Amino acid sequence: MRTQHTFTTHNPNFKAQLLQWSQQFEEIVWLDSNNHHQNYSTYDAVLAVDAFTCISTDSHHAFDQLQEYQTVTKDWIFGYLTYDLKNDLEHLKSEHFDGLEFPELFFFQPKKLFLIKGDVVEMHYLKMVDDEFESDLADIYGFSSVQKETVLKPIKLDLRLTKERYVEKVNSMLAHIHRGDIYEANFCQEFYAENAHIDPLETYKKLNAISKAPFATYFKNHKKYALSASPERYLKKMDDLVISQPIKGTASRSEDKIADERLKNELQNNQKERSENIMIVDLVRNDLSHTAEKGTVTVEELCQIYTFEQVHQMISTITSKVDETISPVHIIKTTFPMGSMTGAPKISAMHIIEALEETKRGLYSGSIGYFSPSGDFDFNVVIRSILYNAEKNYVSYAVGSAITAKSDPLKEYEECLTKAKAMKEVLEN
Repeated sequence: MRTQHTFTTHNPNFKAQLLQWSQQFEEIVWLDSNNHHQNYSTYDAVLAVDAFTCISTDSHHAFDQLQEYQTVTKDWIFGYLTYDLKNDLEHLKSEHFDGLEFPELFFFQPKKLFLIKGDVVEMHYLKMVDDEFESDLADIYGFSSVQKETVLKPIKLDLRLTKERYVEKVNSMLAHIHRGDIYEANFCQEFYAENAHIDPLETYKKLNAISKAPFATYFKNHKKYALSASPERYLKKMDDLVISQPIKGTASRSEDKIADERLKNELQNNQKERSENIMIVDLVRNDLSHTAEKGTVTVEELCQIYTFEQVHQMISTITSKVDETISPVHIIKTTFPMGSMTGAPKISAMHIIEALEETKRGLYSGSIGYFSPSGDFDFNVVIRSILYNAEKNYVSYAVGSAITAKSDPLKEYEECLTKAKAMKEVLEN
């Protein structure tokens, strides 16, 4: 049973102070909407810290274990699902090099939880001791509101694929498309650094400052970190409503307002990008139909353009209604991995992705989020993210693009570099 304290703060630095205060704990999930009051927003920011219980496992029966854990705790739980949990769902495997070595699934039940909406903060405690609320609040406000400018040491990143090898592999994927094996697949490549040391919090703050993404995340599990500027929601459940918001279609930004508007309009009218998006919308509609009440799968938005600090994105919104007897984990299990990071048909695309990519995706193109005590949930897509294993001193980020029959390998490569811009700037400059 949780103890709750609700208060109002007009301190503009509260979020920064709260995140700084959280660094004392070994388990942290920080979710920040960066004031993007997009559809279906529940909280402006959420912080969960300090595991009371947790589950950590690889792909064998992972969803069954998560189902049991979520059912038994009947509480807030926070964590992640890696892309490689696909192997728990289909006859698939992941045998590529994995420099990060994150567990394939990790969730924890936090002792302390902060839910922020506007100026209102809810603090929820498990096993609260006397005066803990007052003590924590004093500690949080004790952090300096003046943020020091931290100079980060540049990290030299290597490419897992040369440009030439990337083009060869995209051409191989195009051959599969032209044979009719698939219609579309997301092909990804890794940028990495070995023997690298970064300051996770400062790196996240720098990435967030230049991206201001609606699904930004700071994740820590002991020595493993995810620093995410994700613009994409994977799946959200609110009561009986399920929402998916896949991204397919990316355009760069320009500092010139007229040129920027032209880039936005070109994306809106780009038939290749629209066809990519619509194919994934059809896939998501099919995925949601596995748990939806009959006739409730609805496309709320089709190919809408959303503008972020670094890029313009084409986003669609698909919703469904589910019966209260459907477990939340089952909804995720029947839609995972998300269509925007796989392709269509999904299973064939994942087989081909595995054959052509050279590193294990791990948490990249997986998802970070939470379940509430009532069974609601909200999960992002782990893209535009820096992953770090501080024990192995290994830093990684990956980027990808959707390959369709109309794809030009060189243009796809340029799209990857556009998506990598923020991470590259944070780590190398």
